[in-house]
Amino acid sequence: MTIDHRLLDLLVCPICKGPLTLLRDPAGQPAELVCPVDRLGYPIRDGIPVMLDHEARALPPDEELA
Repeated sequence: MTIDHRLLDLLVCPICKGPLTLLRDPAGQPAELVCPVDRLGYPIRDGIPVMLDHEARALPPDEELA
């Protein structure tokens, strides 16, 4: 499943309204959208970004943001 690049250009962090970075799984599929400011990862399920703050994963301090 892929995500349209035009959609990615429009999406922002629902908390700080900042830009998001797309992270891919080892197979190269979109896995989550990461906000580097808030250090939150928003999951992508079936090709659909879940942009709900209560669904976000808090990133550990030592996790690299590629």
